[in-house]
Amino acid sequence: QVQLVESGGGLVQAGGSLRLSCAASGKIFSSYTMGWFRQAPGKEREFVAAVRWTEGDTAYADSVKGRFTISRDDAKNAVFLQLDTLKPEDTAVYYCAARRAGWMWSYTVGGYDYWGQGIQVSVSS
Repeated sequence: QVQLVESGGGLVQAGGSLRLSCAASGKIFSSYTMGWFRQAPGKEREFVAAVRWTEGDTAYADSVKGRFTISRDDAKNAVFLQLDTLKPEDTAVYYCAARRAGWMWSYTVGGYDYWGQGIQVSVSS
């Protein structure tokens, strides 16, 4: 059984930065795609970023491109999301997710097999 646990969230002013971490336990393979999603109040959960088995193979939502950076450390079974130049509209619960079918990209909630419990990121104006 795979478990994902997020950390690093909090409250930050607009323009600030946060670094989210996701620690994976259980049988996580380096071939898995790891992703981050977020859900703001009253909105659906949306794709933020994902990374495949090579550090250079990443994907981002247009709304975060150039501001957020995803990375992974397979030796530590961890994935990270660096959030820079934060905006109030980035306020949401952020979720870490893992996809077994790592050879194909997915940008939808249904494309991921394992989820963390989520962590709050709040950006004040």
